[in-house]
Amino acid sequence: MTVVPRTQQGTRLYSLDALRALLVAWIIGGHALLGYSAVGGWAYDEVNEVTFTTSVELVLAAIFGPSALFFMGTFFLIAGLLTPRSLRRKGTSRFVCDRTLRLGVPFLISAAIVWPLVMWLAYLSAGQTVSYSFLLSGRERVFDSGALWFAEVLLIFSLIYAAWRWVAGRRENERQPVLHSTSQLWVLVVVLVLTTFLLRVAIPARASAFGDVHLWQWPQLGAMFGFGVVFASSGLAERVPSRLRRASGLVTLATLLSVPPLALIIGVDNLAADMGPFLGGWNWQSALLATVESVLVVFGSIWLLGMAQQYLVGGGRVRDGAIRSSFAAFVLQGPVLIMLAIALRPMPAPAEVKAALVGAIGIVVCFGLGWILVSRTKLGRLL
Repeated sequence: MTVVPRTQQGTRLYSLDALRALLVAWIIGGHALLGYSAVGGWAYDEVNEVTFTTSVELVLAAIFGPSALFFMGTFFLIAGLLTPRSLRRKGTSRFVCDRTLRLGVPFLISAAIVWPLVMWLAYLSAGQTVSYSFLLSGRERVFDSGALWFAEVLLIFSLIYAAWRWVAGRRENERQPVLHSTSQLWVLVVVLVLTTFLLRVAIPARASAFGDVHLWQWPQLGAMFGFGVVFASSGLAERVPSRLRRASGLVTLATLLSVPPLALIIGVDNLAADMGPFLGGWNWQSALLATVESVLVVFGSIWLLGMAQQYLVGGGRVRDGAIRSSFAAFVLQGPVLIMLAIALRPMPAPAEVKAALVGAIGIVVCFGLGWILVSRTKLGRLL
């Protein structure tokens, strides 16, 4: 029997929306921190006026770094769980049009217009005048769209799935697999470790590509999207079995707690100087990072999903507003964070203070502007 998840507020799928909103807030805050990081990872690092001290960066990496290894995978798991239902309800043509409009159009507008303008202002604030052609193709990130690479990759995966369903013509009432044991998750972990390690021999983590599509992260993102699609009709979106949730939580917490001491044991005391071998290549450091990532993204995503189903089930004005505006907040974060960093640039304060201010204010502003867009304008239909 195929279980079709319910979508009314108060049922299990409300938890998916709430979890997604929390992840968006975390990503906004994380990008604010990365803008002042010596390691980098957010566009403001190209022009930042101050950076964290080495010790502070290590502490922040120990606290927030491991979660960065799997939260994007959780996003793609949620998307995969919801995609088959959307395709069934809309049909192939409407599904493709809606996904292209919702994901593709914001990406193109950001990459071609909004992000180059924002980065031009960022460079100008640092006393550098750059051309539009440089902003499109002269930077390390070619045809960059800021945070909207996520929309670009999700659109690609969604179109591939729609094409596969259209070609295969699979029956809707066919028997669906059920997730019932951690052994299934460990199999996925092993496959992910191998594919991630082998891919990063050729394409290291954080390597630039046209459109900044994060090719080095595709095994993780594609696996979690596919995992969500495969188990979408099994009831996983509504309920992760409690035994599986607890086991996933133990594996996730054990892995998270082991990362800081493991980094100290192998001699990582300066992220900017020591991270190179971990990003890719035929070496044990790259294999270790691929292993930690794979364990976290598989077990961590299932654990977060189960925890959200257990605790994020009630509404409220603030939470409902955050849920409704979460995608808009995600779209808006790039310009908002860069403009806040520019505004704080003249302030004589260390990176630790500026990053905290940009992150806290950025989360509030992104969700506030997102709420205005979705509730007061016609853009709400798109976002």
